[in-house]
Amino acid sequence: MANMTLTKTPMPEQDPNVRNHNFKEVTLGYTKEMAMEEAGRCLNCKKPKCVEGCPVNVRIPEFIAKVAEGDFAAAYEIITSTNALPALSGRVCPQETQCEAKCVRGVKGEPVAIGRLERFVADWYRENVNAMPEKVPSNGIKVAVVGSGPSGLTCASELAKKGYEVSIFEALHTAGGVLVYGIPEFRLPKAIVANEVEKLKAQGVEVMTNMVIGKVLSIDELFEMGYKAVFVGSGAGLPMFMHIPGEALKGVCSANEYLTRINLMKAYNEDSDTPILVSHAAAIVGGGNVAMDAARCAKRMGAEKVYIVYRRGEAEMPARLEEQHHAKEEGIEFMTLTNPVEILGGEDGRVCGMKCIKMELGEPDASGRRRPIPVEGSEFVLDVDTVIMSLGTSPNPLIRSTTPGLETNKKGGIIVDENEMSTRENVFAGGDAVTGAATVILAMGAGKKAAAAIDAKLQKK
Repeated sequence: MANMTLTKTPMPEQDPNVRNHNFKEVTLGYTKEMAMEEAGRCLNCKKPKCVEGCPVNVRIPEFIAKVAEGDFAAAYEIITSTNALPALSGRVCPQETQCEAKCVRGVKGEPVAIGRLERFVADWYRENVNAMPEKVPSNGIKVAVVGSGPSGLTCASELAKKGYEVSIFEALHTAGGVLVYGIPEFRLPKAIVANEVEKLKAQGVEVMTNMVIGKVLSIDELFEMGYKAVFVGSGAGLPMFMHIPGEALKGVCSANEYLTRINLMKAYNEDSDTPILVSHAAAIVGGGNVAMDAARCAKRMGAEKVYIVYRRGEAEMPARLEEQHHAKEEGIEFMTLTNPVEILGGEDGRVCGMKCIKMELGEPDASGRRRPIPVEGSEFVLDVDTVIMSLGTSPNPLIRSTTPGLETNKKGGIIVDENEMSTRENVFAGGDAVTGAATVILAMGAGKKAAAAIDAKLQKK
């Protein structure tokens, strides 16, 4: 009989006043007993809408049924039949707007905690089995994957399962893309990402780092080297700025740079030689998940005051509610309906404040959200010594500028058809390189779709 409790089984967490001083994972994960209790809340619907809400179509009721039985190994096999990276998606996927949003248990209570259960199964498998996949016999066809973020890892895994000889070309010195440089350790431990990369290598995938495609090698040169198709999953790592006075001052940086120094270059370690902004008071401009990550990192790096400065209201914030909740618990102050107009500098060229203006919401703009309008005479100065811009990112122009015939849209995203193929023959693309900054699971879905299209194209199916 189903567990008809209206609320999810609570997730154990570090105390907010402890965790905001360390980089250990905030949420501690379910125990076996908790997972089985939560799995019992699933009604095992005959027509599960939760699967429709998942970009990679995980067989959700089937894996949850196995969790309820205590057969966690079988649950893992079911998940990984469609999702190559469950330990990652279980942590950072916005389940509340996807699979869990479709769960019928959410009509009269909280939906089943699908993401927490997916994470539990993946963690259990890694800690108790962690068998490396076997290499499939080669079909002799080489495919290049540019970028080792979620779309690239997924595409490479799917192709390797079909026998392709896959090579990943990663621009940075560590594989993982945004999973290692963008998402903090306290949300996604890097050892988990490294374990997934090792699984890829066991499948026969070659992983090459420090390979900036468009500089070290061009797309044309990859074809000359014998690759029959190229998948571009290079992400969207080019940060945006406001172009207001003072953005060139010391103490101003993008959230991308700030997070990369902390996450990938381990600036939080006392013995690290990575330069990092030391703040007493930091303002993070923006309201997305990246802004939350930067703010929570700034708190952990020692800032006494950390502000989220966002020009719309809290209801319009694009960040996940869970991330907003965790940030508030950790002492981050939210300054909504507030917009910077100038960054102020002292004689030493360092930020000494940020001039802001209050906003009010008018009619909806092209995005469908109410347009923020400045309130005349409401200017004030926020006392900060660090400003971190988290206004979104766009794809780096390097690949498009070095690849003849590769068309992009006005935002720099690679234009693809319904099969993820670009305007250049046998060059496919997916993830943020196409859409601009989006979610990990959508990038994974694009990588999976592209792998199927590459296989169909090269095998002339």
